Parts: sequence; C-alpha cells; structure tokens
Amino acid sequence: MDPGDLPPFGHFIDGTFRPGSSGHARDIINPSDGEPFARAVEGTAEDVNLAVTAALAAKRSWSAKTPKERSEVLHRIADRVEEHAERIARLESANTGKPLLVSRDDVEQVVDAFRFMAGATRALTQAPAGEYVDQHLSVMVREPLGVIGVITPWNYPLLMAVWKIAPILAAGNTCVLKPSEQTPLTTLKLVECCADLLPDGVLNIVTGDGPVVGQRLADHPRIDMVALTGSVAAGRAIARTAATTLKRVHLELGGKAPVLVFPDADLAGAAAALRTAGFWNSGQECGAACRVLVHESVAADFTAHLVREAATLVVGDPGAGEDVEIGPLVSRAHFERVSRHLENARAEGVSTALGGTPDDGRGYFVPPTVLADVPQGAECTREEIFGPVVTVETFADEEEAVSRANDTPYGLSASVWTDDARRGLTLPGRLDFGTVWVNNHLVLASELPWSGFKSSGYGRDLSVYALDDFSRTKHVMHHRGG
Repeated sequence: MDPGDLPPFGHFIDGTFRPGSSGHARDIINPSDGEPFARAVEGTAEDVNLAVTAALAAKRSWSAKTPKERSEVLHRIADRVEEHAERIARLESANTGKPLLVSRDDVEQVVDAFRFMAGATRALTQAPAGEYVDQHLSVMVREPLGVIGVITPWNYPLLMAVWKIAPILAAGNTCVLKPSEQTPLTTLKLVECCADLLPDGVLNIVTGDGPVVGQRLADHPRIDMVALTGSVAAGRAIARTAATTLKRVHLELGGKAPVLVFPDADLAGAAAALRTAGFWNSGQECGAACRVLVHESVAADFTAHLVREAATLVVGDPGAGEDVEIGPLVSRAHFERVSRHLENARAEGVSTALGGTPDDGRGYFVPPTVLADVPQGAECTREEIFGPVVTVETFADEEEAVSRANDTPYGLSASVWTDDARRGLTLPGRLDFGTVWVNNHLVLASELPWSGFKSSGYGRDLSVYALDDFSRTKHVMHHRGG
C-alpha cells in the first residue's frame, strides 16, 4: 500500500491529529501476510477526557444548528467520501483482509447512510401540538442527547462507525469514537478527509484498547450514552459499567442466524443466495446465513447445491485481483479461534462436505466450509464461529423448525425459504429475531432498522428509529388560562 494513503498518526481530537499521552503505539497487521504495515496510538483515559472536553465544548453550537444546516454538512461528507472512495476501499482491504468487492460495497453503504440521515433529520414527525388538557397547550420537542461515546468492531470498521456517526450527528449530538484497536485506519482516514467539513470537537476519534479507552467511554460521567457494536461479552461489560452513571446504552451484538429451508423452496435459488449471504466478508458478519435448518426430505439435494455454489468462491489476497471473493480472517487470534471450532466439530463427528482445513501458510486464510449432517446441539450450531463456515442440520416438521431456530441466546436475524404463501406470512411472527427475511437473506436498506432481540442487544441502527434512539423527547405544557 502507498504510505501516502495511510491516515495521519494519532488521535483526532478537537479538529486535529494528536500523538496522545501514552507514548506507545501498536502495529497494525495486514492479515493477508501477517506483516505490520502501519501503527496506531495506544490511547489512555486522559486522551478520552480531552476528547470529551472537546465534544462538550462543541455540543451547544452543533445542537443549535437547524436540521437543514446539519443535513448540508452530512451531504458534503458523503460527497467527500465518494471523491476518495477507491482509496478508502483499498485501505479497508489492507487493514481487514476484505476483498475489494466487499470494501467497495462498504464505502457505497457509507455514502448512502450519510445521505439517508441527511434527509431523515429534516423530516422527523412526532405527536402534534394541541390541547390534551383543557386550557393547556402541549408541545413535543425533540432534543439531542448530548455527547455520545461509540465503540466499533473490527469486521466492518468504517461502515459500523458511520452507522453510528451519521444518526448521532444528524440528531445534533457530538461524538467520541473508539475504533477497534486492530482496524482503526479507515475511521481515521474518514476524519482526515472530512475534518474541514465539521466544526472542531463535533467528531473525535481515540484509538486504543477496550479495557482502557472503551472503559473510560462507558464510565465517563459527562458522556450521555455509550453505543457499542461488538460481542455479547463486550456488551455485558459496557452495560455494567454504564449503569454506574445511569447513562443510556445502545448495543448491537452477536448473531447466529438460522436459515429455515422447507421442501417447497427453490433449493437451487436458496443455495445460490447463501453463496453470498453465508460467506460475505469471509463469514465475519453478525447476520451471516451460517446455520441452515433444512427439511430432512430435501437435505441431501440442498446440501449438494450449497456445496457446488460455495466451491466456486475465489479465495485470495485482496490485492490479487478483482475476482477475489474470500479474503483472510482479520487476525491470527481470530484465525486460531475459527480453527479450534473446526477441530471441535470434527471431534464431535460432524461431517465436512466442503473445506474445513485452514491454510497453514502466510496469512490467515480459512476456505469456504460446509459442515453437513450436523447433530442437534452440536457446538458449531450454538456458538458464533464468525468465519466462512455454514452448518446444515435437518428438521422433520414446521414446529420443530421454529423451536430449533428459536433455541439460541441470539436474536438478530433469520430467514425462511418457502413457496407456501401462508408459511411465508406466518412464520416470521413466530421467530424471535429482529430481522426476518423471506426467500432472501442479508439484504439491508438505510430506510429500515437493524436491531436484535435477546442477547443480540437493543437499540436500532439505520432508519429513522436510529434518530429516535440518539435523541430525547421533551414535553412542554403551556397554561393558556387567565
């Protein structure tokens, strides 16, 4: 990668890049070869305090701007991201191992998220003013929350940051964000590209480890909400810490999406769709179609279709060509974790229909893997593997399919595959997941919310519901009597 494409070294606080107070930095690793290619500052609680001070100083003037004024800023940011789209996508691929087709899609969604929130903030609705009590006029006012702390993950570093940044700024808040310590580069690149478009202090980035920087965001008394996209364990830790100051919490956590395939489904079409939905971003996707439950009468046919589809996926270094569809996993630690899951599946007697053997060469590559004839309760059906691994189980009837699908602590997403109109209409209501697709999977739109139930967290990303989450309502009642 051209060193000129890297962001400046340091935190981004109060409109400028700063080296921070620790004097320490960590290597950023290219997962395609395991070699360092950049460095990022190890942040401290003191760095977070400085960023919060800057966000507090900026919040009054930013919140006072009209929706139109904030909208225009977000549109200008979207324009700037479009100008630098290819450079940002290539940086994302270098840092995460994503194929360029995935990184480019991420950047396109980033632009769309900014444009959607720019429009949505100008068109919010609420209860009309009126006399709900005699001689008293009631008015509902929507206000920003204030300063919001954000913690983002390594699998979609730029996109998940913008899913938070866009509605937070659109609603009139200021922000202090900690990117994953493994993948901070595109978040820093975003603020470098757009620094002149935002008032100083409105958006601040502090890099570093979760137990230091993330902990301080969660316990800082002047932060009004902390929003996390991450693991269930991280969500629990953040919620516990945030409770000490009674700040609001917004959590988008893990998933283990069940895919219910019925005998009347288009089996070939379902398998073709899962080629993308199961293996997109090397399966490092909380909504991935990773757990197939297929009717026992068509299990063999469906598995054969799925294996044929997955076998055509092109694995390689993102820089090897435009046709690469599966890149390396993000880190050595995650590669070893996924490898252990595959070893455990073999130990449980699970059949490997495709792949299953991680590459022991340079980089962190795991081939597309299909585990078939998986027994009920096997570890690979319960744990979030978060790699290019799809498991296939069977069921005997609809009741069993629904029961098995819901028998998970996760509740983020699921899909139903059927040509039966009744089943397609009724089953989503019986599935305990925040998003349920019928005859598709992993299709998202900025207009529609993305949120989970149960251990997958609470709070909405995307859509006008995200603007609701990042704002508060105030009732003002005027006495009109003499």
